[in-house]
Amino acid sequence: MKIGKLTFDDESCKGCELCVSFCPVDILSLDKDRINSSGYHLITVSDMDKCIACANCAIVCPDSVIKVEVFERE
Repeated sequence: MKIGKLTFDDESCKGCELCVSFCPVDILSLDKDRINSSGYHLITVSDMDKCIACANCAIVCPDSVIKVEVFERE
């Protein structure tokens, strides 16, 4: 079974929430408490262990700020 680890380039994120909309396991959300230097709210991951490494988030991100690392769970 594949699992993923997501990392975000926070300074390039514009908080558009496309990644949130396309996550099939609903682990992404807009963090109302964190902003980058441009004033955009950032995306947060609620439970990284639930990531299935589908990479939908990275594919739909218009600014390519999401990196998905894929691991095999034993």
